Amino acid sequence: MKKNNNLIRLLNLNYLTLTNKTVSCGNMDLPAISCNVSVFPDFIALYSEKSLYHKTKHTAVAFFQFDEDFDGKFGLFWAIYYNDKERLKYFKERFKDVRYVIIPDFSELGDVHRIENNYRLFKGRIVGLWFMFEIGAVVIPNITFPTEESADFALDGYEECSVAAISTKGHMSDPIENRRLRANIRLTIDKLPNLKTFIVYDVCGTNKAVLDTFAYAIEKGIDVVIPDNTLKCRNVKHYNDRHSIRKAVEV
Repeated sequence: MKKNNNLIRLLNLNYLTLTNKTVSCGNMDLPAISCNVSVFPDFIALYSEKSLYHKTKHTAVAFFQFDEDFDGKFGLFWAIYYNDKERLKYFKERFKDVRYVIIPDFSELGDVHRIENNYRLFKGRIVGLWFMFEIGAVVIPNITFPTEESADFALDGYEECSVAAISTKGHMSDPIENRRLRANIRLTIDKLPNLKTFIVYDVCGTNKAVLDTFAYAIEKGIDVVIPDNTLKCRNVKHYNDRHSIRKAVEV
C-alpha cells in the first residue's frame, strides 16, 4: 500500500510504517531482516529481566519465555499494531540503549492451525523491525519453526543473514525434541547460504550436549556462540558444585 498515513490509521495498518522500510520475501511476503554483525552478545537477558538489559556492554535481550509474559493485550506487538502512543513510549523507555535484540519467540507449535503459526512468525518480524528502526538495536533473527514443511516460510527474508539465534531450551532432555532441533539446524544451514554464526540460548550445566546437537553446523564451519544467561549460570554452578563434591568423596 502506498503511504497514506490517514488511511493506514483508519484501516489498522500501522505496521506498514515499518514494513515499507524493507522488502517482502516469499509466498507470504514476510518482511526481510538482515543481520551481519561481527561482535556478538556475551550475555542474554530475558524480557522479564529488565535489570539485566545492560549487564554487559554486549548484552542481548531475548523473549524465550511463555508468550503470556510479553505478548498480552498490552504487549509490544499490539502497541505497534494499534499505534498506541502511550504504550510505545513505555517500550521505548524500557528498551532504551539496548544494543542487541533477538526477534521474539512467539511460540510455534506443530498441533495448532498453520495460519496461527504463520501469523506468529509475522508478528516477530514486525517487532524486530520496530527494534531496528525505533531503538536502533542490532536485531538477530530467531530461528523457530515447528515442522520441516514450514522451514521455507519461516526462513524467507533471512537469506542475507550471517548471524542467527536459536534456543535449545526444551530440546535437550527429550530425544524427539532433540531430533527436531537437529533437523531444524540442518534445514536452516541448507536454506541460508550466508550463515556463519549461531547465537545459542541454552540453559544446560555444560556445553557438551549442546555442541553435539550442533555437530552439523560445526562440520559446515559455522561458529556456535553460547552466551551466558541467568539460568545457565545457575545450572553451571550447580553442575560444578556437584562434581566438586563427587571428586572430594572419591579422593
